[in-house]
Amino acid sequence: MNHFSITADIPAAPDRVWSVLADVERWPEWTPSVTRIRRLDQGALAVGTRVRIHQPRLLPAIWRIVELAEGRRFTWVTGGLGVRAIAEHGVEPFERGSRVTLSVRFEGLLASLVSRLTRDLNRRYLELEAAGLRARSISPQWRHA
Repeated sequence: MNHFSITADIPAAPDRVWSVLADVERWPEWTPSVTRIRRLDQGALAVGTRVRIHQPRLLPAIWRIVELAEGRRFTWVTGGLGVRAIAEHGVEPFERGSRVTLSVRFEGLLASLVSRLTRDLNRRYLELEAAGLRARSISPQWRHA
C-alpha cells in the first residue's frame, strides 16, 4: 500500500477552510505533525512554490507545488534517491460546509519499503492534519492574516 488518504467533513465554508490550508507557514499552529515550515519563495502560493517542512520523526524535506487549483486543491512533491512522495490537499463544498481530502502516496524503487516503514506515521499525521484543519477552520477566534 503506497497510498494513504483521509476525508473529513468540516462545518465551515470552503473558502475559509482553503484559507487555513493554503496558509502553509501557519500549519505548526494547528497540527502537531508539522513543527516548522518555511517558504523558500516569495509571493502567493503558486506552482513552483517551495517550502522546507520539519516534521517529528522525519528528516526535513523541501516540498514543491506541482499543481494548484486556487481555492480547491494543491499537490506538492518531495523526493530523494529511490522514492518520491506526492501529497494532495483538496477542499470542496459539501452539504453545510466542506469536504477535505488529504493524501500522500509514494512512487519509485523504494516506495513500497518507505510506505511499509512509515505506514502508521502517515496515517497518524493525516488524522492530526484533518483534525487540526477542522478545529482551526471552525474556530471563531481565528482570522486569516
